[in-house]
Amino acid sequence: MNQNPEIAQQLTVGNITTNYHDQGTGFPVTLLHGSGAGVTAWANWRGAIPVLAAQRRVIAPDLVGFGYTEAPADLEYTLMDTWVDQIIGLLDALKIERTDLVGNSFGGTLSLALAIRHPERIRRIVLMGSGGQPFPFTPELDALWGYTPSIENMKKILDIMAFDRSIVTDELAELRYRATARPGVQERFEKVFPPPRQRWCDAQIMSDADLAKLQNEVLIIHGRDDRVVPLDVSLKLAAKIDRSQLHVFGRCGHWTQIEHGARFIKLVQDFLAEAD
Repeated sequence: MNQNPEIAQQLTVGNITTNYHDQGTGFPVTLLHGSGAGVTAWANWRGAIPVLAAQRRVIAPDLVGFGYTEAPADLEYTLMDTWVDQIIGLLDALKIERTDLVGNSFGGTLSLALAIRHPERIRRIVLMGSGGQPFPFTPELDALWGYTPSIENMKKILDIMAFDRSIVTDELAELRYRATARPGVQERFEKVFPPPRQRWCDAQIMSDADLAKLQNEVLIIHGRDDRVVPLDVSLKLAAKIDRSQLHVFGRCGHWTQIEHGARFIKLVQDFLAEAD
């Protein structure tokens, strides 16, 4: 019996075998994690999955290139096509015609790409510390994407993520480090966003015209003290997405769902329930 809570169901579509969590019943919500070293859907959303699953069906996949999702070693990663195709393929295989999305950081950018390219498949969207607008490539983001495995380096990037450093425990650093030290994981991680890295930020920019076409209700959440993706990105998105609302947490870094977990869940539940 598997004792690792990060490993859940497995489903192969094309050449990608996605590791995903599928809990609860009701209208589906798909949770899309960010792009940090050692990230998995469970590491990102473990606090949200059981609470949301009390009211709706929760799908939380490991995006290809991360976690326990498997793909050929020679897979070429193309922003945003690789991940859009993975998620649409997963939804098709699960016979989910329409879903809400909650996207964290890179997962937020992916949420926008999914809604722009497949509007009929997406109902409501929650963006959290999302990309999708121009911003200078930060040293902090370079540290995240340029991570090499060691406990010291993991502590450094966890410090970047959180406003409240007290939540960056030795136990958490050890857990996340071990995830990056598994055979083949670092080699795969380095293929996703190889240097020069500003181009990967630029490739995530959504055009004003595409954002203006969005008919979805969009809740935008950002930590005021985010050092990875500047708050300005969410301010721009809120100005350009017609049916949007913006919530900014003070004393919060890039980890809204962890640093303000209960408040985050309440916001998301109320926002999604409006459409039920």
